[in-house]
Amino acid sequence: MLFLDEPTAGVDPVSRRAFWDLLYKLIAEGITVFVTTHYMDEAEHCGRLSFIQRGRIIAYGSPAEIKSEMMRGQVLEIAPSDAVDAVKTLRAAQESGALPIEEVELYGSLVHVVAPEMKKHKGAIAGVLKNAGIDAGKMAIIEPSLEDVFISAMKA
Repeated sequence: MLFLDEPTAGVDPVSRRAFWDLLYKLIAEGITVFVTTHYMDEAEHCGRLSFIQRGRIIAYGSPAEIKSEMMRGQVLEIAPSDAVDAVKTLRAAQESGALPIEEVELYGSLVHVVAPEMKKHKGAIAGVLKNAGIDAGKMAIIEPSLEDVFISAMKA
């Protein structure tokens, strides 16, 4: 049994991948590995996960189980002309009640917006951005990443 606490924090991407390849070999040999990580892309490859908040387990299961049980709504991914301004604009619309959305998060140059029945709100979201002078760019409803689910679960 191997316990690792944030083993890839501060590690470059190539070394990080090599490290996980080594872990997969150990797992294939029957060694149980417990890892704490804040990197959801790493957690996505684990057999079982736990999300812990304030010392309590709030989710437990496979990545697929956690995604299906913990995600509150659908994810709309937007590639706007100005992601930072888009987040500010959409959060203001959310706070004012103009948009019935659960959350708005920045993902690099993309924006993820979460709401139940997202298809109904996609046009209104594009309109709010257009009125603010922001080109929404490509907008698509996507499967939630584990990071989307983690953020949603932590805000519940």
